[in-house]
Amino acid sequence: MEKITPRWEWRAFGRRFGEAEKQLAALTPDGTQASDEIYLLAAAGGNVKVRNALIDIKMLKQVNAQGLEQWMPVMKASFPLAATETSQLFNALGLAAPSPSSGRCTLEEFMQQFTGPGGAIRAVRVHKQRTRYTLGGCMAELAEVSADGNATRTIAVESEDAAAVTSVVRGLGLGGYANTSYPRGLAALIDRKASRYAAIDVGTNSVKFHIGERSPAGQWRTVADRAELTRLGESLAQHHLISGAALERTAAAITGMVDEAKRHGVLATVAVGTAGLRMASNRTEVIAAIEARTGLHIEVISGEEEGRLAYLAGSAGLVLAPGSLVVFDSGGGSTQFTFGHDSSVDERFSLQVGSARYAERYKLEGIVQPDVLREAMAAISADLAPLEGRAVPAALVAMGGAATNMASVKHQLARYDANVVQGAVLDRTEVERQIELYRSLDVDARRGIIGLQPKRAELILAGACIIRTVMEKLGKETLTVSDRGLRHGVLAERFDA
Repeated sequence: MEKITPRWEWRAFGRRFGEAEKQLAALTPDGTQASDEIYLLAAAGGNVKVRNALIDIKMLKQVNAQGLEQWMPVMKASFPLAATETSQLFNALGLAAPSPSSGRCTLEEFMQQFTGPGGAIRAVRVHKQRTRYTLGGCMAELAEVSADGNATRTIAVESEDAAAVTSVVRGLGLGGYANTSYPRGLAALIDRKASRYAAIDVGTNSVKFHIGERSPAGQWRTVADRAELTRLGESLAQHHLISGAALERTAAAITGMVDEAKRHGVLATVAVGTAGLRMASNRTEVIAAIEARTGLHIEVISGEEEGRLAYLAGSAGLVLAPGSLVVFDSGGGSTQFTFGHDSSVDERFSLQVGSARYAERYKLEGIVQPDVLREAMAAISADLAPLEGRAVPAALVAMGGAATNMASVKHQLARYDANVVQGAVLDRTEVERQIELYRSLDVDARRGIIGLQPKRAELILAGACIIRTVMEKLGKETLTVSDRGLRHGVLAERFDA
């Protein structure tokens, strides 16, 4: 066998790979290839496959600090195998070799003798349709894969240069994906194991974090769900810059979330940025700083895309009146609106209406005089003018920290309970009661309100005013609160089959 230099490899399995697929689609492919292979899997061992009656064995040589794997080709041989070659195959799988035979072993004999039901070796028939590219001096590959009838996709980057592989993976926005070799990925696929994924929503006020576990049947279970108020958009409206202090708070929060995702064994962590990063003139530097610290790339999405993903999440799991539906997600820098019918989206748009903007402009963080509140409400109403003249929807769903905190305050939840908040109904009377409550209290007194997240105290009045105005513009006396958010929509979009 000719001398082959071991290559550093990175690979991930999934259904969609977001920005990475867009980047590869913009390149001219080096070629496409279809193949049928048999992977031989054992509880421990190397990468062993058969293609065109040729056994191909690679052994893991080392794993570097970035998680890249260096695989060394150790054997290529044609069937029928000699006794010494069969012994080497078993050794590669981490199994004791059988007693040597006098003759050669054909592929059919090997399969019948060693890969039966309940045996130590599993034979998995795999069909691959691969498209290869050259990117950053590396071979990049996107493949459609079927393993014993189970479909998946895989994306890979390989090179003799480990630093080049790391650079390309990060440049594709895949730094948050776990490196998963073919043997491990195929075993998980055919065993139909539940898979864990994480999504991070980097908003103007808070960073929201969710780990979901997806069963083979497509059902999601929450493993972790929390938010940290980092005020990334602090003073953003005035200066259009994210400050060093805001960057540090946000980077620290994301670092903790990435570490938590790793502890929970997630296969991939994806992060999206919304209005605050869209507005910031220094967003490129901010994203680069966070990626350098965490290894995670933040994909800044449009307001329209944010609204679409929020609609996917917000309308799921709620009992709503059939017919027209409006889902809105109000954050610190903007509010996303999606109009639809049941599960179909008709229209979506984003308005620069966010709680941080009005809280800073009208000093809504503490006690507010009635005339100042009326002025703030008038400004919010003017900015929400695109909602005027629309038909009253059958159902209105509110998402985001303001809505969930108001539901928690309504139910006086000393400890947040997503099961109570999800599907909670707020009417105009309750919204107006809370607006008056927040208006009459300074920030320290607001922090003592049962159900209100203390870090939300400065912005809750502005958020409540936005919600009240949306209800008025759309002619709704009630709305339903969704505890779900953009992060849930990202998981559904990226990792659902």
